[in-house]
Amino acid sequence: MKFKRVFLIVMDSVGIGEAPDAEKFGDKGADTLGHIAERMNGLNMPNLAKLGLSNIREIKGVPVAERPLAHYTKMQEASVGKDTMTGHWEIMGLNIDTPFQTFPQGFPKELIDEIETRTGRKVIGNKPASGTEILVELGKEHIETGSIIVYTSADSVLQIAAHEEVVPLDELYKICEIARELTLNEKYMVGRIIARPFIGIPGNFERTANRHDYALKPFDRTVMNELKDNQFDVIAVGKISDIYDGEGVTKSLRTKSNLDGMDRLNDTFKMDFTGLSFLNLVDFDAKFGHRRDPIGYGKALEEFDERLGEVFDLMNDDDLLMITADHGNDPVHPGTDHTREYVPLLIYHKGITEGKQLPISKTFADIGATVADNFGVPLPKYGNSLLDIL
Repeated sequence: MKFKRVFLIVMDSVGIGEAPDAEKFGDKGADTLGHIAERMNGLNMPNLAKLGLSNIREIKGVPVAERPLAHYTKMQEASVGKDTMTGHWEIMGLNIDTPFQTFPQGFPKELIDEIETRTGRKVIGNKPASGTEILVELGKEHIETGSIIVYTSADSVLQIAAHEEVVPLDELYKICEIARELTLNEKYMVGRIIARPFIGIPGNFERTANRHDYALKPFDRTVMNELKDNQFDVIAVGKISDIYDGEGVTKSLRTKSNLDGMDRLNDTFKMDFTGLSFLNLVDFDAKFGHRRDPIGYGKALEEFDERLGEVFDLMNDDDLLMITADHGNDPVHPGTDHTREYVPLLIYHKGITEGKQLPISKTFADIGATVADNFGVPLPKYGNSLLDIL
């Protein structure tokens, strides 16, 4: 074991330019970081600059480091999707050859009918929508009728919104469990069911922190399973535990935002553990990518970069830091869907005298293979360990 602790940060949706197969996904020309930097007239990210972000591919406002602190490259997704679960599952060693289904026209009538029958509540909505806009449109009707609001997005998700004073949380969670049970088969192949509770009055609704995700279980063992079964710690920060449905997780820390996520990450730096601390920063994707807000996205990136400075101070000599993403979500690209892009990979530890360019990874699973190799647990079927290079 070379490193006692590995800290893995996934900047949700922070792509670094179209992948070679982007056109097959309708994403020709997608460039999340590049287009944000253009709209911002340059990004101010000195910490990522020092690590070598612009050494991967030059980003406006981010200087190329003469002596980067990290080893750097970009990774191409091998799986057939461009969603959160596909990206994360691949990071931990899987290859997804059957894509999760999306529902741009809403869910089939027979599924909605079954949800209504099993839950005793009518369904309203049943279409792709913004989580805030759907409340403006249907929140009042929901309160008056008790009908549950069902909607989806560009992701493979079935989301159920309900006012906490109309549908108690326990009932909402039970409804989501029913929906999860109904969508486990290949006929629907829905990645996640999400409970979206809210409070307030018409014109002033607010989603609460009582969101809960019901994900499919990974179809095979991941590196996280191997770590846990070999008595290593796997600390899941943010929505990581939900993405893997708790598989391979020894401790879960919920987060409310990117900045809260960085607070929780810092908490794990102060813990005495041996294993993996795995963080997802979802705001980039949920608040700015899907809502096509390049300026908000750019400011969030700069806020993250500022907090990254704290991480360097907290790291021990035998800690390893890996920063990457799970897909793209170009906020100037047409539509509101994720985008098929390369993702950056920056790998830092205090023993690096000068970071080097690594070969382009052909799969995100190189990360999982590296983590497994470090802790001496079985390597995944996919991916190549970068440990010797490090």
